[in-house]
Amino acid sequence: MTPLTLDIPDAELDELRARLARTRLPDQAPGAPWATGTDVDYMRYVLDHWQHHFDWRAQEAALNAFPQFTVPLDGIDLHFIHAEGQGPDPRPLLLCHGWPGSVFEFLDLIPRLTDPARFGGDPADAVTVVAPSLPGYGLSFAPGQPRFGVVEMADTLAGLMTEVLGYDRFAAQGGDWGSFVTSRIAFDHPDRVTALHLNMMPVRRDPAMVTRPTPDEERYLAELKTFLKEETGYQWIQGTRPQTLAFGLSDSPAGLAAWIIEKFHRWSDCGGDVETAIPLDRMLANISLYWFTGCINASFWPYYARMHGPWPIPDDGPIAVPTGYAAFPKEILRPPRSLAERVYTDLRQWTEMERGGHFAALEQPAALADDIRALLRQVR
Repeated sequence: MTPLTLDIPDAELDELRARLARTRLPDQAPGAPWATGTDVDYMRYVLDHWQHHFDWRAQEAALNAFPQFTVPLDGIDLHFIHAEGQGPDPRPLLLCHGWPGSVFEFLDLIPRLTDPARFGGDPADAVTVVAPSLPGYGLSFAPGQPRFGVVEMADTLAGLMTEVLGYDRFAAQGGDWGSFVTSRIAFDHPDRVTALHLNMMPVRRDPAMVTRPTPDEERYLAELKTFLKEETGYQWIQGTRPQTLAFGLSDSPAGLAAWIIEKFHRWSDCGGDVETAIPLDRMLANISLYWFTGCINASFWPYYARMHGPWPIPDDGPIAVPTGYAAFPKEILRPPRSLAERVYTDLRQWTEMERGGHFAALEQPAALADDIRALLRQVR
């Protein structure tokens, strides 16, 4: 393990600003703003802020406030935060982001988990957080390194917890691809995972899985039909021609930002104004990390692996570890409990959250932390 302090050279900051100054914007398509993708007027404002007002060093310092390390594992240098719990008996928790996320998602969540007393909670609930950059993402990327799908990510992160850090047993939490990765770890290593907490439920997206639907299942099937028609374009291009898309997003910071911000806008509980859910500077910190590390192409790989392989959570055996789910109302898909219980056979906690969307750690860190602690309390 090698300690890491993130320090992007000034020359790279200058080059980013220079590229932003040369941005050529497209025209606005007919129809309502955001109806066909990222709104041009909003992007003009974002790019001006990114070039002239965004303080990368402040975001960098916020990340560097946590102990960070890299370790050579499975052919890559894996980056992770390792934040010790401040309590009498902190147990380890693996915390996994997804796409288009990064460890910047967790800056407000980690302290609520490691030091609950600081936020009015019980120090007995403290956990030690291990938050890796997924292989191929952010600081876990180097050009030309091996590509990782969900199965390979799960193997590597299980190795991080057991072989590198020496945790025989640990809890795991994830959203987006993180929900797939942590579920796969729980499937492969049920003897090691004490509890699994999810803020996205990764059940199969196949309308044929329900033959005589209940009202809640009918609601889900209607949502799924709309999702498959209107919301999966990014999945098809990232899952079939990621290399081609990567040329534009690796060369244009404006293109990269527009590609990612559209997801922040579409998938958050923002009522049409994304900054009511996620601060602009935190969005730009996340996008800047993709830009500075040049990882966008590798970050697409789980989609390619998913399109060209089996569903990453096998059907031939249940996930039997104690599981909790935080059901945020604006999550991109909201499967009913009846479908989740086909896979997660010890579903101990199902919380209907009041507010929040796909980026729960960014949008509702206090509510998410409370729900994680409530599950871990049951298995402690």
